[in-house]
Amino acid sequence: MNLSAFDGLLWFLACLAAFIFAQRRLHQNLQAVFLLLTRHPAVTIGLFSLLLFPGVLLHELSHYLMARLLGVRTGRFSLLPTVLGDGTVRLGFVETAKVDFGRDALIGMAPLLTGGALTAYLGIERLGFLYLAEGFGRAGLAGFWEGVVALPQQSDFWLWFYLTLSVSSTMLPSASDRRGWLPLGLTVVGMVLLAVLAGAGPWMLANLAPGLNQVLRALAVVWAISLVVHLVLLLPVWGVRRVLERLTGVRVQGL
Repeated sequence: MNLSAFDGLLWFLACLAAFIFAQRRLHQNLQAVFLLLTRHPAVTIGLFSLLLFPGVLLHELSHYLMARLLGVRTGRFSLLPTVLGDGTVRLGFVETAKVDFGRDALIGMAPLLTGGALTAYLGIERLGFLYLAEGFGRAGLAGFWEGVVALPQQSDFWLWFYLTLSVSSTMLPSASDRRGWLPLGLTVVGMVLLAVLAGAGPWMLANLAPGLNQVLRALAVVWAISLVVHLVLLLPVWGVRRVLERLTGVRVQGL
């Protein structure tokens, strides 16, 4: 078996795992900084929600529009943050009627589709991250760092950077968004197993696997762009948190 035919899956999983780690750490440190500055949990949540508002708006609108497109009734729509019983913060929600798992999965997946597409567009077309890869391929680390220095000099760079951060930081589905994914995934796996048992395995490897690998490579690029913008802020925000904790003599636990 040619493992290079599945390199897209490896890049996808590696970039996704790294992004999830960086996103959670950045969110924790941002909330810690806001809490140290305000000493008020409600204000902290409000500031955190306001910072990510463009992404929250896109997230909830994606749910709403996908539900309407699929003919699913919608209820209340909120962009106000709420602290849930387990201590997590819900930045917004859209109520939808109970439907079959197929439509439920698509509604839950909608923010990932719109957020991923917008993140890819902003990262490649507006932030110029593609030039970093080209610079590395052309001149190694020297070409890469030359591109890094040049990026902030682009017009409206920090506006696009903020939008990319906000959108990518809020596009991951919540637990309620993923409720239809398990039955849909089991259905797809079952269909694939039946096809393999019927003797279609070699045909699928030859005709479907290359296209799927290309899709996974493209998704890995989305996670890589998201990872970069989070890593750029993670170290400075962590540094500000440590300075504030030392100046105030207060340590934020649980974040």
